[in-house]
Amino acid sequence: MTIPVSRTGSKESQELALHYMKTLVEVARESFLILDSDLRVVCANPTFYENFKVSPEQTENVFLYELGNGQWNIPVLKSLLEEILPQKKVVKDYEVTHTFQKIGEKTICLNARQIDIDTAHMIVLAMEDITERKELEQKLAKYTTELEVKVLERTREIGDRVKELESLNKVMVGRELKMIELKKELEMYKRTARVQ
Repeated sequence: MTIPVSRTGSKESQELALHYMKTLVEVARESFLILDSDLRVVCANPTFYENFKVSPEQTENVFLYELGNGQWNIPVLKSLLEEILPQKKVVKDYEVTHTFQKIGEKTICLNARQIDIDTAHMIVLAMEDITERKELEQKLAKYTTELEVKVLERTREIGDRVKELESLNKVMVGRELKMIELKKELEMYKRTARVQ
């Protein structure tokens, strides 16, 4: 692995800095790539190799966009690394959905940071597979929508039942009032019949 040597810094300090970066990246649960300024893979962590089903031989010293027969040639990723990152130096929570040859469609949350070691520029690219989380969010949104529809249907049904009960109540109260009226009339007839 060759690291560009600056005129002011030493090759040893660059190698030491890269060693520290690699050590930190190796213990991470997320997939990580360390890229040089030309976007060639300097190294990746074991999680990257496991998650993307590739080997170090297929990955290291390979131009990022040529990884996996060009499957990393993703327009959004290019924009992130070539346009956004040079201006901002740090990119957080940049979501990309892409179909990979060996692992299928994945939604990945990208975080990138440009690191300068003397005059050498490196990029640390962290990739969190959020496919399952996104699928759960979609399912939850679908279930929420379905639940809202069911609640509206039930509310409508209950409203209809309330109207039926109100109507039935009016009929029953009307009959009760009619019965009271008829009883009064009957009492009146009885009184008038006795008087006669």
